[in-house]
Amino acid sequence: MKSSRRWLFSQGYQRLALHEREEISRFLAQGRSFREIARVISRHVSTISREVNRAGINRYTYRAVRSDRRAARNSGRRKRGKYKLGRNRRLWGYVLGKLALRWSPEQIAQSLKKEYPDEQTMRISHEAIYTYLYVLPRGELKKRLLAMLRRERKRRHKRKDGGTVARKLEDMLSIEERPVEVAARTVPGHWEGDLLIGRNRQSALGSLVERTTRFVILVPLFNRTAEEVRKAFAREMKSLPIQLRRSLTYDQGREMAEHKLFTRETHIQVYFAHPASPWERGTNENTNGLIRQFFPKGTDFNTVSRREIKKVQNMLNGRPRKTLNWDKPCEAYQQVLR
Repeated sequence: MKSSRRWLFSQGYQRLALHEREEISRFLAQGRSFREIARVISRHVSTISREVNRAGINRYTYRAVRSDRRAARNSGRRKRGKYKLGRNRRLWGYVLGKLALRWSPEQIAQSLKKEYPDEQTMRISHEAIYTYLYVLPRGELKKRLLAMLRRERKRRHKRKDGGTVARKLEDMLSIEERPVEVAARTVPGHWEGDLLIGRNRQSALGSLVERTTRFVILVPLFNRTAEEVRKAFAREMKSLPIQLRRSLTYDQGREMAEHKLFTRETHIQVYFAHPASPWERGTNENTNGLIRQFFPKGTDFNTVSRREIKKVQNMLNGRPRKTLNWDKPCEAYQQVLR
């Protein structure tokens, strides 16, 4: 990574000047080849070829002024971000460090404002960060950096089950029966939960997120049985302060079949969303997308240690969130305990 960073700072690109484009246009009118033109103006032949053939133009329709304006316009779209991160080692080091922690560019940009309120050199927009990353030349560095960005989730599809009807859980309380305070997010202690399924559906990871603070708890699981999920979730929830144990909203998965026993053990009432309605647990759905940055689809959770899982939990709770006015979930969590 260090050698790649040195390369980034040392590279300088000189685009064609207007007088060079005028020379190209004049030589093209004379019927000169790209190789001849390149030799005369001391440019590589591929530079001439790309310049002439860019944007559907050819040697017969090429015009110097028009091409120069287009190049300036395209350069302006990326100049600012490229200059900021390409020449400010300190700023780039900060951005790179936060990307490695899987922070989004918007989280990084807002955090810079809070950590360096009086230093204008430590300012950059999240659009500029995205632009800089995407205009990097192809290679291993670009591949690694883009892999740190949040991936857009694929659309979820209903799984076909051959026409069978899933059995309803016994004595479910509908999400419609939740207290008004849950939807309003005015009182902390209301959670949403789900499972992230691993490779070949042979392993799983539990996820719990508090609706007000966005505080995340990742729950290691040995298997996906109702008993294991109930015990693991209860173990995590019973470690919370009493004021943060009010309710849990879940989907109608069979892993929550022991919800009544879970409620007796934790005094946390479980409410169930309607079938195929992930938006009713939107906070948890969004959180699962964040978790997938670290554990992409196909992960075998049986091979992931509890220590690694909790490390990711701490990273998620240590990232600033737009919905929290750029505070971190761990900070919001501590505030409600005061």
